[in-house]
Amino acid sequence: MKNCVSFLISHSTCAATSGLPLLLRILRTMGQYKERLNALVVKLHEINVLKFGDYKMKIGVNSPVYFDLRIIVSYPKVLAELSDLICEFAKTSLENCDHVCGVPYAALSIATLVAVGSDKSMLVRRKEAKDYGTKRMVEGCYKPGDSCIIVEDVVTSGLSILETVGDLQREGLNVTESIVVVDREQGGSEHLASQGLKMRSLVSLTEIMHILHDAGKVDEATVIKVKKYLSESRVSIPADRVPAPLAAKKTTDERLRMTFEARAEKATNTMSARLLRLMASKQSTLCVAADLSSTDQVLQLANTVGPYICIFKTHVDALNDFSHKFVKELQELAKTHNFLIMEDRKFGDIGHTVGLQYVAGNFHIADWADLVTVHALPGPGIMDGLVSCLETHQSGLRDRACFIVAEMSSKDTLTTPAYRTEALKLAETRADFVAGVVSQSATGISSIGLIQLTPGVRIPVAQNGAQTNGSSGSDGLGQQYNSPHHVVLERGADVAVVGRGITEAANSAEAAELYRDVLWKAYQQRVGEA
Repeated sequence: MKNCVSFLISHSTCAATSGLPLLLRILRTMGQYKERLNALVVKLHEINVLKFGDYKMKIGVNSPVYFDLRIIVSYPKVLAELSDLICEFAKTSLENCDHVCGVPYAALSIATLVAVGSDKSMLVRRKEAKDYGTKRMVEGCYKPGDSCIIVEDVVTSGLSILETVGDLQREGLNVTESIVVVDREQGGSEHLASQGLKMRSLVSLTEIMHILHDAGKVDEATVIKVKKYLSESRVSIPADRVPAPLAAKKTTDERLRMTFEARAEKATNTMSARLLRLMASKQSTLCVAADLSSTDQVLQLANTVGPYICIFKTHVDALNDFSHKFVKELQELAKTHNFLIMEDRKFGDIGHTVGLQYVAGNFHIADWADLVTVHALPGPGIMDGLVSCLETHQSGLRDRACFIVAEMSSKDTLTTPAYRTEALKLAETRADFVAGVVSQSATGISSIGLIQLTPGVRIPVAQNGAQTNGSSGSDGLGQQYNSPHHVVLERGADVAVVGRGITEAANSAEAAELYRDVLWKAYQQRVGEA
């Protein structure tokens, strides 16, 4: 069987280095696994899980064989054996995921025991939201960015898995794989693969027919009938049935594989195109956050890190001695070192008010900041307010743009997946002024020109002083950090924001150069240039 072959291949390297005894143990384990699987298939036939006749499927086609795994809940020993085999079959995948989710409702009992057997958190996806209580579609404890494996009983077209994945992705979960009991070999695996989803099955319908025939449970005529049926009955999924998050994910994946130069050619926002070209020419995706309290400190930092960055991010309302002389000097440094200035104002009021905050007040932000950050909370009116004041401003729309804050990097942030979805919609519809989004994930970002800016980046250092990847801890005040490799390769960051990892370094220039190089190498790996 193909699953046994893959089992052998996955252990061959270890066997080659450890000698013949280990290889013999692997072969013995494979034989035991195959015997247990064959016995399970026969048992499923005996308890009438496998039925032969003429049955109408969910997708509308008729089939000479039907699997009713719902009744397995009445046979606890069979259910336990099936779940145990899945745990053995998908051991590595289960070890590397955060959650397990069964496709409702037949697979829920199987997924429950798989979660228990692998000591993994389980999530429950509803088919419809309740109109009371939390009204959640996905129940369980999770956070955006967590990985999840889908467990399904039988796959024909793969539509049920796609529907489940769609709901999980709306919650910000990353579905890495689907493990199914029976693959009916009618196109499901291919449909899932086309959406970037890997599927592995415990057993295929063809294998089941051979097992039952060898056990004397079905005759040759039935095997031939099913084989003929499979050769003539491939099924398809209409494009309008593919959940929106999956369709968007496919577009997102294509966007992440494009170079900055290629994306700049397709960007509809002028400042987005400008920044993408700057990043490509300077070979930098580094944004330094100047969270300092004096203008001298900010200017010194800008001059020191300027050669290595694409964006210099300020918080001028935190300065003790802000002046217009300061912003002119900052603009000169931006010209000298070729970087853009972002004022991280996070505008969040009604249109009229933010317009005044942008062009007037003490800071006159529109006079000097190439980019600003904006909350989506007030809705489209905030965009109207900022744009309307720029239309009569000397800079004009061509030289100014904003980044919409879709997510934050702080612990227990209230920017929920639903809020993030609406923020991305606003960003997609206002290409006249939106150059990008502040986000911890690329999920749902489909516009090629939109630039993802991800804060909370820091190179983690192990006790031995070596660099590591993944989470980099927190600062004790809610800020959570991730490594450069993780945010670029796993979360899709185009621009990474680094603050104290550079500003508190013994040598800010050397730190900035290191971050620039590590981030650029990760980008090259993402687009296939490494």
